[in-house]
Amino acid sequence: MTSLAEDIAARASAVRERIERAGGDLEVVRIIAVTKTFGPAEIAAAFEAGLTEFGENYADELVAKWATLGRSAKWHFLGAVQRNKIGRLAPYVDCWQSVARVVEGAAIERHRSELPCAPDGRAGPPASLLVEVETTGLAGRGGCPPEQVPGVVAGLRAAGCHVDGLMTVAPPGDSRHARAAFDAVAGLAAELGLGELSMGMSEDLEQAVAAGATMVRLGTALFGPRPQRRRL
Repeated sequence: MTSLAEDIAARASAVRERIERAGGDLEVVRIIAVTKTFGPAEIAAAFEAGLTEFGENYADELVAKWATLGRSAKWHFLGAVQRNKIGRLAPYVDCWQSVARVVEGAAIERHRSELPCAPDGRAGPPASLLVEVETTGLAGRGGCPPEQVPGVVAGLRAAGCHVDGLMTVAPPGDSRHARAAFDAVAGLAAELGLGELSMGMSEDLEQAVAAGATMVRLGTALFGPRPQRRRL
């Protein structure tokens, strides 16, 4: 019977092989290990397997899990941005992946600018923002429609935000629909001069990598089936 560390290391190796088979360069495509419902043991094992970037959907859990690795890892917030929780998250989040409105980005930048300076007196690095693009057409999904993205990006930049790229969740079902969505978002990013593309999850990472993803957000492929959400 394999240990947790051995199991996650094997899964991480398999994911890297999938990325390469899809035509991705492991120097370009970054794996974001999504920790939703997983705990500190899985996070530590993933770090031992060479994964250094983690994503979390829940504010309270991200803050609690951050302590597992501290500044040794980077954390991405994947959940809906709620302005009443930005202040608590700001010291811990390196990349906000689900920004859909200018007011959200402006609040993130305001809280970031209020953080204590580094020991050398310089302000910390700007928070990285990705604008979430809604490509599913399904009610209740986060993100903004593709036609609104240029205006949101322009507004965020005017507010002093550091917009690095776009993020999307593909439509469920037929992989051809996923690829079409990823291609559309990649084209939009190119038009806007944005280099980061967070696209693809465990079931559709090949389509995302083929379309030019620079980040893939993986949970099940790395950790196995998700348990019930645990309270930390």
